[in-house]
Amino acid sequence: MRMSHIYQPVMLMELLCRKGSASSSQIAKALLSRDVSQVEYYEHVTRTMVGKVLTENRGITSKDKNQYSLTGFEQLNEQEKSQLIELCESKIDEFLEKRKDPWSHRKKSSGYIK
Repeated sequence: MRMSHIYQPVMLMELLCRKGSASSSQIAKALLSRDVSQVEYYEHVTRTMVGKVLTENRGITSKDKNQYSLTGFEQLNEQEKSQLIELCESKIDEFLEKRKDPWSHRKKSSGYIK
């Protein structure tokens, strides 16, 4: 196998782990899980945007070094946690109904780049 990147062995491993067959989405997720640049990008988003808003502006979370914590989490029972997760899922669904592809700004090209 000649390699210019990790794509081929990652795809082969995904196929092997999934009994010989996987969708392009499953393979893409396997590739994404090994893409350190994406983790670094979302760490930046967490620190400079969402983490800042929820911690400094709204006081919903707190931060100690690199660790975020949900304020009042210890007082929540299982039902309350489930309800809050459902509310968050609902907010995501509402947002995606209004904006079908909120990540379209990240699609820089429409085809293969050599």
